[in-house]
Amino acid sequence: MVGFHELRHFYASLLIRHGEAVNTVQARLGHASAAETLDTRSHVWPDSDDRTREAVDSAFGGTGGGTSRQILAGSLRTR
Repeated sequence: MVGFHELRHFYASLLIRHGEAVNTVQARLGHASAAETLDTRSHVWPDSDDRTREAVDSAFGGTGGGTSRQILAGSLRTR
């Protein structure tokens, strides 16, 4: 059975995954401050590494050239 807290976490994670700003998530969850939201949910927000990997993957996505990790690993092996 799924409880209230699981649904709340799912809802917050869904908003974050779809790029909602911290103040929007804060308002939807009823947190007193954005700091409270970040303290509670910071592990869900993508970090800079995630965003840069996604940007590179998006750029190479249609070429069949592999993911950014595969491309970067290959370029490092050839040096």
